[in-house]
Amino acid sequence: MTHHRRGAAAAILCLTLAACASGGPLARGDGVYAPGVAGRAKTDGLVVGHRLMAAGEYELALDAYTRAAAQQGLNVDTLSALGSANLRLGRLGQAEGLLRRATEDAPDFPPAWNNLGVLLLENGDFAEAAEAFRRAYATDSGNSDEIRENLRLALSKRDAVIYDPSQQNQDVELVVMGDGDTIEPL
Repeated sequence: MTHHRRGAAAAILCLTLAACASGGPLARGDGVYAPGVAGRAKTDGLVVGHRLMAAGEYELALDAYTRAAAQQGLNVDTLSALGSANLRLGRLGQAEGLLRRATEDAPDFPPAWNNLGVLLLENGDFAEAAEAFRRAYATDSGNSDEIRENLRLALSKRDAVIYDPSQQNQDVELVVMGDGDTIEPL
C-alpha cells in the first residue's frame, strides 16, 4: 500500500470511529444510532379509492377499496365503497349484496342507502329505490342536495302513470362520506 493510500485509509478509520464516539453525528444518547429502512407510506385505501372513483377509474378504485377492506375489515365504509365501485363497473349483483349488507350493518349511514337507491333505480325498482333514497335523506337530516334530487327522481319515476322516455335517462349520483362527515358526490 502506498503512503497516500495508508493515509486515506487511516483518515476514513478515524472518521468512522469519531462518528461512533459520543457526540458524533450518528450518536444518540449512549448508543449508536443508524436510521432504519424506510417503510411503505401508510395510505388510506378509502381515500385513494374515493379519488379514483371521482376520476372515473372504477377498477383501480375497487382495488384500493379491497386493500382498505383487508386492512380495516368489512365495515360499513368498506362495504359501501366496494358496492359503489362494483355498481359503476356494472356488476349489479355484487354491488347489491354489498350495499344491502352495508345498510343492514349501519342503518344510519346515508351513502349506503343512497347508493343502494341508485342501484335499484338502475334496475327499474322505482318504489324500493324511492324508499332507499327516503332513508338516505332522513338519516342525513336533509343536508344533501344530491340525495334530495335522487329522491325526487325516484318518486317521479315511481309515480309516473305514463311512460316518459325523457325521464328514463336522467343521471343519479353516488355519494361518499367526506372530511368532517359531510356527504360528497362521486
